[in-house]
Amino acid sequence: MSSATVEAPLAVEADPRISLRAHARHTGALIRRNLLWIRQDPESMFDAILFPVIFTLLFVYVFGGSIGQSLGGGQEAYVQYVVPGLMAMMGMNMAQGVGTGFNTDFNSGVMDRFRSLPIGRGSVLFAKIAVEVMRMLIATAVLMVVGVLVGFHITNWPGLFASVGLSAIFGSALMWVFLTLGVIMKSAQSVQAMGFLVLMPLQFGSSIFAPTNSMPGWLQNFTEYNPLSSLADAARGLMVGGPVQHALWVTLGWSLGLTVVMAPIAIHKFRTKS
Repeated sequence: MSSATVEAPLAVEADPRISLRAHARHTGALIRRNLLWIRQDPESMFDAILFPVIFTLLFVYVFGGSIGQSLGGGQEAYVQYVVPGLMAMMGMNMAQGVGTGFNTDFNSGVMDRFRSLPIGRGSVLFAKIAVEVMRMLIATAVLMVVGVLVGFHITNWPGLFASVGLSAIFGSALMWVFLTLGVIMKSAQSVQAMGFLVLMPLQFGSSIFAPTNSMPGWLQNFTEYNPLSSLADAARGLMVGGPVQHALWVTLGWSLGLTVVMAPIAIHKFRTKS
């Protein structure tokens, strides 16, 4: 029997024959598998736990005094400004992690095993996103604890929960981009490098860390269309007060657009990757 005959079952498209209920069951089983893997490798949670601690302390105590003065209130004012902004970073950084992890699974042969089973192809990707959203929520909880410890005042609890939900929506949409990169790129290092090149300009060319009114005009134009600025401004408005509606709709629009465009591409690339 030739190798082509042996490998033929891997190319079988299982999805059209699988019901929505079966897809949900497969997704739940894969979520459990991913959570068990985290339980066996707790070090994989270090980024979710340490990242919000390091960034909060770094920006509050290094830049808080100078930027806070421009806000008219010193370090305390900057804490109120930057903590909602940092929330916008949680989903973005977790999204990069899902891409590198997905690529590692491919290179280790785990995904070949999944694709040989009669399960929905999309279930594998949805399970990945669900677990990363859970990790993002843990990172956000850590961020809020550290934020309160350094002086952040939670005055609007419904706004806080709405901000967390908005960050989760945008983060899950962005994960489709990195799942696609995880499939098409050859190594986890390549995915990480590409993520760095894309995300660094988005992070620092936004209103996450500082107001944009002192930036050059061309950079202000960039920040106006930067989805991270919209997400940070919406979270800030919901949590501490300020305009919300425009930034909220822009963020939801970006989230919907990324999902509609990138989710089919990611699933197709996963199905057809050889």
